[in-house]
Amino acid sequence: MNEQERIVALRAELHRHNHNYYVLNQPTISDQDFDALLRELQDLEARHPELFDPNSPTQRVGSDLSNEFQTFRHTRPMLSLANTYNKEEVREYYNRVREGLQDEPFEICCELKFDGLSISLHYEDGRLVRALTRGDGEQGDDVTANVRTIRSIPLQLSPDGGWPREFEIRGEVLMPWTSFEALNREREAREEPLFANPRNAASGTLKSKQTSVVAERKLDAYLYYLLGDTLPADGHYENLQQARLWGFKVSDAMRKVRTLDEIYAFIDHWDTARRDLPVATDGIVLKVNSLRQQRALGMTAKSPRWAIAYKFQAEQQSTILREVTFQVGRTGAVTPVANMDPVQLSGTIVRRATLHNADFVAQLDLHLGDHVLVEKGGEIIPKIVAVDPAFVTSERGPRVEFIRRCPECGAELVRFEGEAAWYCPNDSHCPPQIKGRIEHFVSRRAMNIDTLGPETIDDYYNRGLVHDIADLYDLSVDQLNGAHGERQRSASKTIQAIADSRQVPFERVLFALGIRFVGEQMAKTLARAFKSMDALAAASLDDLLQVGGVGQAIAESVIRWFQDADNVFLLERLRAHGLQFQLSEEALAAQSDRLQGQSIVISGVFAHHSRDEYKALIEQHGGKNVGSISKKTSFILAGDNMGPAKLEKAQKLGIPILSEDQFLEMIQE
Repeated sequence: MNEQERIVALRAELHRHNHNYYVLNQPTISDQDFDALLRELQDLEARHPELFDPNSPTQRVGSDLSNEFQTFRHTRPMLSLANTYNKEEVREYYNRVREGLQDEPFEICCELKFDGLSISLHYEDGRLVRALTRGDGEQGDDVTANVRTIRSIPLQLSPDGGWPREFEIRGEVLMPWTSFEALNREREAREEPLFANPRNAASGTLKSKQTSVVAERKLDAYLYYLLGDTLPADGHYENLQQARLWGFKVSDAMRKVRTLDEIYAFIDHWDTARRDLPVATDGIVLKVNSLRQQRALGMTAKSPRWAIAYKFQAEQQSTILREVTFQVGRTGAVTPVANMDPVQLSGTIVRRATLHNADFVAQLDLHLGDHVLVEKGGEIIPKIVAVDPAFVTSERGPRVEFIRRCPECGAELVRFEGEAAWYCPNDSHCPPQIKGRIEHFVSRRAMNIDTLGPETIDDYYNRGLVHDIADLYDLSVDQLNGAHGERQRSASKTIQAIADSRQVPFERVLFALGIRFVGEQMAKTLARAFKSMDALAAASLDDLLQVGGVGQAIAESVIRWFQDADNVFLLERLRAHGLQFQLSEEALAAQSDRLQGQSIVISGVFAHHSRDEYKALIEQHGGKNVGSISKKTSFILAGDNMGPAKLEKAQKLGIPILSEDQFLEMIQE
């Protein structure tokens, strides 16, 4: 056997051992023997670079090179499932399926709902060619390089597997509890912020720009949906059993049932048994098994009619409240946090829980030393739901009172009309607000300076490099590259990203300023209405209230912001650094009033543009996006698979329905 043949043989053997270990949990060789084979393959590949293969087992370890993500449109939209929270709603789903199939016999496939990051894997000729995140359902980020490091995902299928030449398989990327706890221990030792739950950790890991980081964190994946033009069977369950034979990790918990009682039994069993699983789950997924029947039942605009997700009720535990501390957020909102005796909840140790706001604290009537019931909202964020009545006595500790001064800067807190939260008004000099405003400013949907995360911003602030958002534009490579120049590359990249942000359009600059009550959509509205920062700054209260969607609270907040001397000085510094303070000529030229005064509903799946792009086009031409059909709806922009309920309502009310091409022709006239 020559070296080329040995490389091919080693790759096949190592793929097989990976599958035995990470999917079947049945290793047939020792770790030492596996490592010896892997080293042999690495040596041979080093001598034969012309035989490089991105799907080789040697590529599982990843690299330290930066991995930028491209966006691709999904071949088939990745729609979300409708959620249900009780058995009565499950019964209603079951009856809707029966009626939709006109009493034709049907089977339901019951599956666990894994709590991770949705992924779409594309295979051609038995090889992984692309892995996409769910994204917005219509397009996702290409994370193929990172997915190749997940050892339970096959890179090359066995040549005698009988798989289709081209297919897609979807599933969930997860971080097992053991990996999650080990990762948080490491972060705690480095005094880094902890991940709140395995889902966040898995999501953050899969979007890492270094594949070596992904490899180190030992992600896992379960696959649950096979798609393609030439699938093995009509049954969803049967297709997944076939995918298991091809080498994919498919949950053993899947069951085919016919009756409601069988569905309820599956739910009851896993509501308890899930706590012993190595990964996080948050519910059950029910799917009509027959693909033919799935097609007959069809889809709504947002979700399939043939599937539904049943969410487990949050687990509750009792523990003792020891202390309440107060945190200041980016907007100045002060949030009370309960510090408790450690308690295990949904697989993690919980010591802290949010208390939301002053009204919530008063409603619970909390006293230090109380036994309290804690649960995880949506299996993620711990919260106190009540004082445990089993332990209430007449002798209770001090009552928990909401503070009146900022715990960070000492400013007297204020509460705006209609708001539940208390705020620190000292937004220009309160440290958490300053750092929070910088984090908001650099975020993806604002200035998109993606090299600056919370830890980096905290470091720059503590070192005195930045005190506000304008200071970012005064940074230099020499300040960031470390005492011995060891960070030259990352420093150069950060400075370049900051420089590039000068081209971010005006509406996003306005959003990035973090004016209270001015979110992303409102920033677009104000930018279109006033065209420039100077015009907006000069606007009166009446001028602002004339803009559609601007109410009293928003208008007063904008006025206050532009009247603050510190903010005026900040704007002048940003202007001097070259940020965009008015709509571009291109944006102004693209604006029109062709849809002025029209309320438009978007429904279905589109070919030419995404739903977000169509929403932007509607706003660009003076129209208003609305979510539901009423007599005030001007027309419906309809793509494929428009929901029949919406179609029926539109026809009943006599509302026009426009196709993509008709709409695009309308706005181009």
